[in-house]
Amino acid sequence: MTSNTEDSTVLNSLIATLLDSVDGYQKSAADISDPTLADKFNARARERQAAVAKLQAAVATAGGTPEDESSLLGSAHRAFMDLKEAVMGQDEKSILSEVDRGEDYLKAKFEAALNNADLSANARSAVLEAWTSVREGHDEMSALKHSLGA
Repeated sequence: MTSNTEDSTVLNSLIATLLDSVDGYQKSAADISDPTLADKFNARARERQAAVAKLQAAVATAGGTPEDESSLLGSAHRAFMDLKEAVMGQDEKSILSEVDRGEDYLKAKFEAALNNADLSANARSAVLEAWTSVREGHDEMSALKHSLGA
């Protein structure tokens, strides 16, 4: 039987990565000149924040302490992107490429969680609900990237 600690660990890892996604979308929305893309990024950030809240509730239900900070890896990636932007600048294609790369990472992380046979039914249900947002976001950003030839 799965312990609540195992569920909390998996869910908190997903929460931290989703918080990275929220931050990434907000930064991308601020950095991009196209208002339509900025609106899409801000909408994804809000959707991801809602998914975070649901996963945090699942952690609390499992008796754990919900994560409320982004991951160290995400912070390091943002710092690198800030440096890259300062040196080279960013255009829409490069911003979309970075967003798409983040979506690929997030999708893989959720797929790994869904393949985790040790998750309880409640944790799996919470992951599946958030997965809808992740999958849709991944597919939308991938299509946008390809439509711009990024």
